Amino acid sequence: MRLSILILSLLFPFLSVAAQPKHEVRAAWLTALYGLDWPCTRAVSPQSIRKQKEELVDILDKLKAANFNTVLFQTRTRGDVLYPSSIEPFNSILTGKSGGNPGYDPLAFAIEECHKRGMECHAWMVTIPLGNRKHVASLGNRSVTKRMKDICVPYKNEYFLNPGHPGTKEYLMKLVREVVSRYDIDGVHFDYLRYPENAPLFPDKYDFRRYGKGRTLDQWRRDNISEIVRYIYKGVKAMKPWVKLSASPVGKYRDTSRYPSRGWNAFFTVYQDPQGWLGEGIMDQIYPMMYFQGNSFYPFALDWQEQSNGRQVIPGLGIYFLHPDEGKWTRDEIDRQINFIRNHKMAGEGHYRVKYLMENTQGIYDELIENFYAYPALQPPMPWLDNVPPTAPSELKVRTIDSGYTELKWQAATDNDPRNNPMYIIYASNEYPVDTSRPENIVAQNIRETSYIYAPILPWNAKKHFAVTAVDRYGNESTAAQK
Repeated sequence: MRLSILILSLLFPFLSVAAQPKHEVRAAWLTALYGLDWPCTRAVSPQSIRKQKEELVDILDKLKAANFNTVLFQTRTRGDVLYPSSIEPFNSILTGKSGGNPGYDPLAFAIEECHKRGMECHAWMVTIPLGNRKHVASLGNRSVTKRMKDICVPYKNEYFLNPGHPGTKEYLMKLVREVVSRYDIDGVHFDYLRYPENAPLFPDKYDFRRYGKGRTLDQWRRDNISEIVRYIYKGVKAMKPWVKLSASPVGKYRDTSRYPSRGWNAFFTVYQDPQGWLGEGIMDQIYPMMYFQGNSFYPFALDWQEQSNGRQVIPGLGIYFLHPDEGKWTRDEIDRQINFIRNHKMAGEGHYRVKYLMENTQGIYDELIENFYAYPALQPPMPWLDNVPPTAPSELKVRTIDSGYTELKWQAATDNDPRNNPMYIIYASNEYPVDTSRPENIVAQNIRETSYIYAPILPWNAKKHFAVTAVDRYGNESTAAQK
């Protein structure tokens, strides 16, 4: 008899604020496609450029205030991008014109502003779909469908990169290389790294005859997607091994022993094998799109975690269903899902999308800031890449510099990876030594200098004692310097 995961999930008590994990991914997808989350203003003058930037800063300020630590910033949509690229044109949402230069580099700006706030910025890149015929035509000669016809195929009034052509993985790696080499990005996040849904007539028969090598069509297609992942993972790690590679696969891998997928899953419907990627170690994180309720969520979330091979599983939560135009969810559904994620020690959760956080749909933002995310959380470490923490910072000095303001200074730590300078985590408490295991004592994270000004919001929030630790880009934290 099947165990009802839904019933069990309802029995889990809500976690108190004090029980929040110290390490947890708290991510939000920031969607640029059609300006769904950002931008509203077109960058066509110095004033409108400033306004477009301010819109992004407002979003990041609000995410920071709610103790989010990861922004999935849409960097490539469908054959166009949000940074000055030598490969693909600018997305029209920036200026109102395909290929139009917004007068600044949105990706560089997003990374800089995220890092100012101690948050990671991941380049969210749509991979295989290239858009409909109208969109492709709007890109003109800069469209990949014109420049590299061999790797593109039309299917149902849309264009796609052909996963079965060896040139596709090289083209995508070229885009990824451009981003990883030029920017201080924390991660690359793949979306739509799959075939179209239920596509038996996808036009790849020629490639299958040429490259199939005795496999079934289904297995060959899955192998094609996995080879893209493998090729790019190895390429990224050869450049900057600390850059996280993640993907958002279909939310159900395949039927589980607990519950069926009812014919819609990653493995059979879109030819993805993300559990295979995790098992092979060619993916650091997955954000399965778990925009489901009840038994369509809990058994499949458990399945991802049980097959994770120690990698990070970060279920994507469908908070857009809280809006009456999208669904009939109530907020307690999201509350239960976050509690379930924490009870089963998954790495965190992603929220789709930013708009519903900014609008506080059904009070979701208030619930996060007051309860689930009341305290900061650090990024979970990645011991499969590096498990050696930096040395501890030393000679911590603390002095009052103004009424209510405290200046901290320390000597830099060193890391075993000479390509990276450690970052710093600041803790504060009225007890000595400061307990660095408690997230409520975290004041700031990912500080890139060897000094920090502590400015409590209210005078009675001032603390007597401080601790500083060093953390590397892999999430390894040193012992603390205390004062």
